[in-house]
Amino acid sequence: MKKVAIIGAGQVAEKVHAAYYKTRTQELELVAVIDPDAGRARDFAEQNGFARSYVDAAEMFETEKPDMVSICTPNRFHFDNVMLALSHGAAVMCEKPPAMTANEAQQMRDLAAKQHLVLAYDFHHRFATDMREVKKAYKDGVLGEVYMTKAKALRRSGVPGWGSFTNKALQGGGPLIDIGIHMLDAAMYVLDFPQVKKVTAKMFQKIGTKKSEGTFGTWDPTKYDVEDAVFAFIEFENGGLLQLETSFVLQMKESSVLNVEFFGDEAGATLFPAEIYTDRAGELVTILKKETADEERHAKSMQAFVDRVLGADVMVADAEQGYQVQRLIEAIYESAEKGESVYL
Repeated sequence: MKKVAIIGAGQVAEKVHAAYYKTRTQELELVAVIDPDAGRARDFAEQNGFARSYVDAAEMFETEKPDMVSICTPNRFHFDNVMLALSHGAAVMCEKPPAMTANEAQQMRDLAAKQHLVLAYDFHHRFATDMREVKKAYKDGVLGEVYMTKAKALRRSGVPGWGSFTNKALQGGGPLIDIGIHMLDAAMYVLDFPQVKKVTAKMFQKIGTKKSEGTFGTWDPTKYDVEDAVFAFIEFENGGLLQLETSFVLQMKESSVLNVEFFGDEAGATLFPAEIYTDRAGELVTILKKETADEERHAKSMQAFVDRVLGADVMVADAEQGYQVQRLIEAIYESAEKGESVYL
């Protein structure tokens, strides 16, 4: 039996991490939940089948000695908790983003390698069956040379009305580091993480400081200090281009868009749902089409982490890839803040 603990007793911890761990209790012992709010930690443990609750992570590690830990805290605390878990010999599943900076993500990667431990990130969109279909088409050359990719994680009125999503000090940013990062990872994963040459970006804060209510609840516009939207161009050393668009609030027609498009010289594709198509003599020919997108992505991401810790040779969003994504997020923010391109 592997001992499992969760740090951070919030929504994602309950709906994703605890929900999955409870399906594997023949292999996993749910030993502890840690949260600075003692009452919330206790209630979470009781409601989700964890044996004990703690307010201090260091005490928990010394007492319980878990083998696997989920990190579900606000972004600012990812680094400290991941490093603590790895230093105590625990494999880690960390919510996105990996950290607040690329340097932190690099340190996390290096310690995981030194300790010979699994460090995975919950970039769950890459675990959809849609992803498998499109990545296989890319690998098999069905798309030909993919020279342009468009990744979109857009909401018309989707500022989260809970948690700390509008607090830059705790989150590190707004839609880019919250939802844009998912489609960035999805695009980079399909493209096999090509070498980046240059990043150019612009970000805007035009609406979130004026409004106070949207699809996902209400927020205090006077405490809204993250961006509304980010638009970025990422140029690869191989000549390809990736365009990323992400927003919490944007005056657009659709209520939300979450997808990646790939443009190759042989065929094009979209991810969610998976569709591959080409032009033949002016007519659109569908090579593959799924009617609906796979929605079991979270569970598959958690399954891959647990299976990997138990010894299976399965794909996870690993520490190196997490570092690469974090480095891109940092470069996008840097370019937008400086008003100039950033070379990597």
